[in-house]
Amino acid sequence: MINKKIEEALNKQINEELYSAYLYMSMASHFDAANLQGLGNWMKTQAEEEMAHAYRFYHYINERGGRAKLGAIAAPPVEWASPLKAFQDALEHERHITSCINALMDLAISEKDHATNLMLQWYVNEQVEEEAIAGEIIEKIKLVGDSGQALYLLDKELGVRVPAMAAALTAAGE
Repeated sequence: MINKKIEEALNKQINEELYSAYLYMSMASHFDAANLQGLGNWMKTQAEEEMAHAYRFYHYINERGGRAKLGAIAAPPVEWASPLKAFQDALEHERHITSCINALMDLAISEKDHATNLMLQWYVNEQVEEEAIAGEIIEKIKLVGDSGQALYLLDKELGVRVPAMAAALTAAGE
């Protein structure tokens, strides 16, 4: 049976993960509207990953005898001044999520909840990767600067990361 403090904290994290997905979908829409479909595709993939993260928490809570409870999701921003600003915001958001995961880990340790501690290890590692990738893209955007041609190439590079859902729809002929 899951500890009630842990259950409540994990339910809050579900909301954080769903907001993350919402934020990345908003960024994707912004990029798609700016004719930067590669950047938009990259953000859609991020959104799907965040949905999967939320589902992992949902499943874990239920598996441990608790109940996943979904709350309202705040509206994300809808505009960014530049691709650089969007990715800087994405990195800042990932750092926020890292702090949330670290707080969950601290709680699991203090509550001596070894199963939750073990489950959270995956998220700790995932956040290292999330921050590193966002940081790398920021550095690439800084490198290309205001060059439209270079941004075009970066857009093509990031566009190869096709979301799983989009791939499934393409395979289904939709």
